[in-house]
Amino acid sequence: MLAIEKLNQFYGESHTLWDLDLDVPKGQCTCVMGRNGVGKTTLMKAIMGEVATKSGQMRYASANGEVELTRKAVEARSRLGIGFVPQGRQIFPLLTVEENLRTGLAARGDGLKKIPERIYELFPVLKEMKHRRGGDLSGGQQQQLAIGRALVIEPKLLILDEPGEGIQPNIVAQIGQVIRQLIEEDGLTVLLVEQKLPFARKYADRFVIMDRGRPVADGPISDLTDQLIKQHLTV
Repeated sequence: MLAIEKLNQFYGESHTLWDLDLDVPKGQCTCVMGRNGVGKTTLMKAIMGEVATKSGQMRYASANGEVELTRKAVEARSRLGIGFVPQGRQIFPLLTVEENLRTGLAARGDGLKKIPERIYELFPVLKEMKHRRGGDLSGGQQQQLAIGRALVIEPKLLILDEPGEGIQPNIVAQIGQVIRQLIEEDGLTVLLVEQKLPFARKYADRFVIMDRGRPVADGPISDLTDQLIKQHLTV
């Protein structure tokens, strides 16, 4: 679904991503892990075009064939079927739930103006609260809204940056179940940044551990050993 080769990214003089290689298999959940500051969020933003990259390739299998992403604008990447839920959610607090969801429709390639009913099937609370302002929702409900907004474009690849951060455990579990449902029923591909080991082990198919701007270990989630956790993830 997505193949990244020799990706380099800088913030000023700081070299953040170092010759990074990453494969994201179609129809699976790949979980990117690592200590704070190793480049996980930068990588997600680079894939979406929110930060510029210095060199390297990102080849994405779109519905119309393979596309090189590095020179595509953010809006073009969304229209190719890439949905993004950033860290911190970034919903519009003064807009209603329905209005927030409608903002995602602008990124669709087919001009659809109606919110897909699938969003409300996955997150019934959004239908119940569609006339409430986004800022009045709980943190967990706002995260569901952010995911729903990304799903409005009916993406082929969904990128989630720490979706369980700062929200209640029952909502975290619901988000994990929705991820699996989308993979198994809709064939969605998911690229996930997540620090919570139980979540990753329960809902991801594969893991990638990053350190100092590059992957240092990867494989099926069953290969995420205590030794790897101690070496690369514990603080």
